[in-house]
Amino acid sequence: MRLKVLEAPSEWSRFTEDSVERRMLLALGHRLGTRLRPKPLMLPDGNRVEVEGIDAEGLVLVQLVSNQGAYKPAYRNKVMADMFKLLWLREAVPTAERAVLLVSELIVQALGGWVACAAADLGIEIYVFDGDTVVTLPRRT
Repeated sequence: MRLKVLEAPSEWSRFTEDSVERRMLLALGHRLGTRLRPKPLMLPDGNRVEVEGIDAEGLVLVQLVSNQGAYKPAYRNKVMADMFKLLWLREAVPTAERAVLLVSELIVQALGGWVACAAADLGIEIYVFDGDTVVTLPRRT
């Protein structure tokens, strides 16, 4: 199944100027050396899906988990759902080469045990947004 990249209604879609998601994409783009923006994609069957970040060439696909406040166990499910979405999109977008999950510091807790190992084995890059910059997820032993 192949997807078609659509034009977003605005460059930033639903991410407002002061949103954490917008700051996350800007910081990750700076780290990776590419411009990232949210984009809707159209499936051949007419269904739409939005990728939270994609570069102009369609090489880098990004999903964000930006939750703040107190940690909730359900955040782990969000991480795994976004990992699954990234794997699928990497196969469906013909130009895609990289799948990147960018999480807030709070969400690092959801990456314990097998989850981060599975991401690494599946070729999903994980980065952490500290509020200003993006760093690589520290390895856990």
